[in-house]
Amino acid sequence: LSVDTLQFLLFLYVQQVNKVSLRRSLVGEEWPSPRTKSPGLTGKSAGENKNWNDQDHCAFVQSHLLDMLELLLEPEQLTASSHSTHRSLVSYEAVCALSFLIEGTVNQSRTVHPLHELALWQPCHGQNGYSKVSRAFSFLKLESWLRSCLTTNPFGMTACLTSGKKLAWAQQVEGTTRRAKIACSTQVVPEVFPMVIMSQVYKQTLAKSSDTLVGAHVRIHRCNESFIYLLSPLRSVTIEKCRNSTVVLGPVQASVHVHSCDNVKVIVVCHRLCLSSTAGCTFYILTPTQPLILSGNQAVSFAPFHTHYPMLEDHMAQVGLATLPNYWDSPMLVCKESGETSVFRLLPPSDFYTFVIPFEMEGDTMETPGGLPHAYQKALRQREQKVQIWQKAVKEAGLTKDQKKEFQMLVEDKFYEWLVQTGNRQQLDSLVPPAVGSKQAAG
Repeated sequence: LSVDTLQFLLFLYVQQVNKVSLRRSLVGEEWPSPRTKSPGLTGKSAGENKNWNDQDHCAFVQSHLLDMLELLLEPEQLTASSHSTHRSLVSYEAVCALSFLIEGTVNQSRTVHPLHELALWQPCHGQNGYSKVSRAFSFLKLESWLRSCLTTNPFGMTACLTSGKKLAWAQQVEGTTRRAKIACSTQVVPEVFPMVIMSQVYKQTLAKSSDTLVGAHVRIHRCNESFIYLLSPLRSVTIEKCRNSTVVLGPVQASVHVHSCDNVKVIVVCHRLCLSSTAGCTFYILTPTQPLILSGNQAVSFAPFHTHYPMLEDHMAQVGLATLPNYWDSPMLVCKESGETSVFRLLPPSDFYTFVIPFEMEGDTMETPGGLPHAYQKALRQREQKVQIWQKAVKEAGLTKDQKKEFQMLVEDKFYEWLVQTGNRQQLDSLVPPAVGSKQAAG
């Protein structure tokens, strides 16, 4: 395995975007600057929505462009104090590395090109100082050209919410959807992976399996007490600042990143899972790579993937994921903090239950791909045996017709009490589709 050194330098540098500290960053100015607060998606300050604010991302690159270009210079192009001069040249390889952060279009066309392709376009040579002889760019001209052309991402999250297609996937329950924002950028993006944003969904059950989601970058933000089913092959998923919710995802080709979430259950087959600043979350996963536990996590539980839907194996094949290898039980603690006790646990088999996806679909998958580990399968089998013993005892009790009716009412009452106490009543109630448009609500 290897990475491009220059791209890796840029990757490390832009981590300042999300730096949270009581003191100034050692390199450059901490972002967002207290002097340049700008409204977030909901009118709040950028500090509360910095992961989502495209305007501030652009401002960060603009204000740190000189530093980033100097990072990419060859040593002989720098002064003794590691700064550029008016004669400094930026290599083509350095501009290729910048394509990691910047891409664009020509004459406002819908075709997006990486930066290094645009920089080599003949009409741009006079502006960016490209020389075919040295196969390099003038530092001063390149910086000036980039500053003049740099603009907010027209296909980013802000544009998706303001210009994208608004989606209504759930039954509209009075008082619960007023603040919800669900949008897709399929209508405004060029031929690249679309973006789907779901923000501020509250006490809803949302379900979807459609071409809208195939290959999409999904952002789930500030969703509380909700059940979300996205049953299509996805490109990547970010779950941020969600509470008391269950998220069931189709296979994710790249990564699932869960950040600043409390008491969230995530059920997914994915290439990579990353966690940061979560508390009390449970992950039922099938993944060929070790889950990465970054900083700030508490009471994380991992369990084997434990559900299926009819198209699951077909969707796994589409994104190139198989049942083996599976490292659900081998997380890697990347950022261990001082005084930290065990951050995660493997869910005890006694607490393990299978999960049923309650929607009808076409497809061939009839069971959990790859099956379950022996200890979990054994726990389920023992539980099934207890149910059978209970059913046999009821059958052999010799109850009269009236006694059976009374007994059934008692069981139903106890079951209803349990539904209310555990919060499962909300989930069952919200699964009842509306009279009109029920197929759309169920995906």
